[in-house]
Amino acid sequence: MQQSENDILKRVRKIEIKTRGLSNEIFAGKYHTAFRGRGMSFSEVREYRAGDDVRDIDWNVTARSSKPYIKVYEEERELTMMLLVDVSASRSFGSTSHTKKNVITEIAAVLAFSAAQNNDKVGCIFFSDKIEKFIPPKKGKSHILMIIRELLQFKPESNRTALSEAVRYLTNVNKKRCTTFILSDFINARSDRALAEDALKIATGKHDLVGIRVWDPREAELPDVGIVELEDSETGRKVWVDTSSRRVREHYATSWQEREQQVEELLRRNRIDSVKISTDEDYVSSLIKLFKQR
Repeated sequence: MQQSENDILKRVRKIEIKTRGLSNEIFAGKYHTAFRGRGMSFSEVREYRAGDDVRDIDWNVTARSSKPYIKVYEEERELTMMLLVDVSASRSFGSTSHTKKNVITEIAAVLAFSAAQNNDKVGCIFFSDKIEKFIPPKKGKSHILMIIRELLQFKPESNRTALSEAVRYLTNVNKKRCTTFILSDFINARSDRALAEDALKIATGKHDLVGIRVWDPREAELPDVGIVELEDSETGRKVWVDTSSRRVREHYATSWQEREQQVEELLRRNRIDSVKISTDEDYVSSLIKLFKQR
């Protein structure tokens, strides 16, 4: 059913009221600490001193002089936060009172308001197996409310997922270092895994990436409810399954665990901090734990 303009505005307002308060609770004044300080920009060169990091030596200047020189950096005054939001069809699933889309939208709003309160820019990339929408980074409350509105009502052209497309686009469109949150269920096509690995390796060399993995308990195990028809929301493929069979339920659970291990290994290999959040849990405590570890 098509939502009216007033319905959408009411939902935006409701999310704003809830998430603005939560952003303070989650970061508790340690916003920039959680994001590994700020981006660093080049300031000047000076002579090398004992204790300086040799990785900062400016070899061009050193080669032209008789003494080693290092590059000095200063903290940039503002940070850019990018939200990579998975808008593929699988986000609409939910066996509890919340769908994955609901949870992703709220978390994105919390992060965006946190950035806005610290006078930082926020941008957004909606992706499926292609770039569905790019919202360039800007400051201000009205910009954040526009992002939330888009999160609520956006209709993607494609149902499928390709994380590699979003990460490659991020690297191309953001030349300066930024903190990037990937909000997704990470249900990625097998054919895209190698491409995603390559794209993440490049992106993590330039940006600070954080994975927020949203999942639903029903994705991890099947209930014993007899013969049911299951449909893959991204491919449209349907299959009849006898959930009364223990072997079928065990195979389903094992497949889920294998996929989860692959995702965890992918993020770990690329040194990407991540948190796994279920649709039936309070995401606040999980986010607090994530940012305390950074």
